[in-house]
Amino acid sequence: MKILNFGSLNIDFVYSVEHIVSPGETISSSQLNVYPGGKGLNQSVALARGGASVFHAGMLGEDGGMLRKTCEENHVDISLLRTVEERSGNAIIQVSAKGQNSIVLFGGANRKNDKEYIDEVLSHFEEGDLLLLQNEINLLDYLIELAAQRKMKIALNPSPYDEAVECCDLSKIHWLLLNEVEGYQITGEQKPDAILGQIQKRYPQLHTVLTLGKNGVIYQADLQRFTHGIYNVPVVDTTAAGDTFTGYFFAGIARGDSPQECLRVASIASSLTVSRKGAIPSIPWRDEVLGADLPLAAP
Repeated sequence: MKILNFGSLNIDFVYSVEHIVSPGETISSSQLNVYPGGKGLNQSVALARGGASVFHAGMLGEDGGMLRKTCEENHVDISLLRTVEERSGNAIIQVSAKGQNSIVLFGGANRKNDKEYIDEVLSHFEEGDLLLLQNEINLLDYLIELAAQRKMKIALNPSPYDEAVECCDLSKIHWLLLNEVEGYQITGEQKPDAILGQIQKRYPQLHTVLTLGKNGVIYQADLQRFTHGIYNVPVVDTTAAGDTFTGYFFAGIARGDSPQECLRVASIASSLTVSRKGAIPSIPWRDEVLGADLPLAAP
């Protein structure tokens, strides 16, 4: 199984603040750091650090040298990346003293994919290969349609949720990784059991991973459910926690690990991530994850 992550690459401007700014409020930042990021790049790095081989496709601007270098340093294959005459995607991220974050995205080059480029990229993959998608690029629906025609296995992290996700045919998705907010937006249900019940009813083919913050995660497939709690670590910055979980989860799937083992390892990895600052700098390597001795938080 080859893994293709067709996703965003952003330059993250991270501001350390006492609290997330309110409407009409002006506050000072105690620190500014600039990091490589974007849900797509974060997940590719997490896949690679988790032990998987991954191809990353997407668009960069002329200012994207740091993003390209980050892929190379983390052994992410960039042979399918393209550069366009547009500023690279970027994000303005506030991180509060309590470790919570608020993010404003500018799509930039991430929104410059065209059908010809997508056709060329997917021509390198075949039946059974995995396509990982998030919703920070354009033509998401076309990617799903074409990958389904090629009989690839498609994994979707529908974040950030908007009308582009509503245009996608979820019956062609194999894996769906989402949080409670996205679960509500897709199903209209708020409680985890109800969210999963609606997903099973509407899309019985789906393998669903529902993350629940401090309440852990639930995996559902073929009427089976497995759960895993979170680990007790100090929360410093939650920016890349979900992306780390996703990357490590699919690194495990690619190895043939059981869903329970994938949940366990991905949960450890994401716990280590939230205990550190930054997005990509906070993503742990597999040896560190496997050697971690973290206490499970009380349910």
